[in-house]
Amino acid sequence: MSTASHPARFRSKTLTAALAFFFGSLGAHRFYLYGARDVFGWAHLVGMLIGVPGFLLLMVTERASMLGWVLVVPGAISLFAAFLAAIVYGLRPDEKWDAQFNAHTGRESESGWAVIFVVIFSLLIGAFLLMTGLALTFQTYFESQVEAARSLSQ
Repeated sequence: MSTASHPARFRSKTLTAALAFFFGSLGAHRFYLYGARDVFGWAHLVGMLIGVPGFLLLMVTERASMLGWVLVVPGAISLFAAFLAAIVYGLRPDEKWDAQFNAHTGRESESGWAVIFVVIFSLLIGAFLLMTGLALTFQTYFESQVEAARSLSQ
């Protein structure tokens, strides 16, 4: 298919940031921007498909499963990358956005407050999840060290 027969598709910065915020861990923002052949969009989806069973395994084993910890990492990376993408896309100036994604559409982006709220909530929720993940990881590590010390002292 040639691009001359099909007009270029306008891509909304606000919609892209919202897709990254709500469904970014599934690659929705990547598929919206680059189409179904985007490797990184599929990487998000695969990361979540691996991460969710890992998370469930950690919940069932009370964070004791090494396999759960290994499996949860790709999902966590996908989730944090999605929040970061929402922030990066939302903060990109409209002129730069249009130069990259809307150069041949004849339309210009007019971002408003909606994209700012997406960025704010991405910062809040992303930072909260990151701090929670770090706290649980360190708590699990230190609890395992205390258990190892107890078993040595008996």
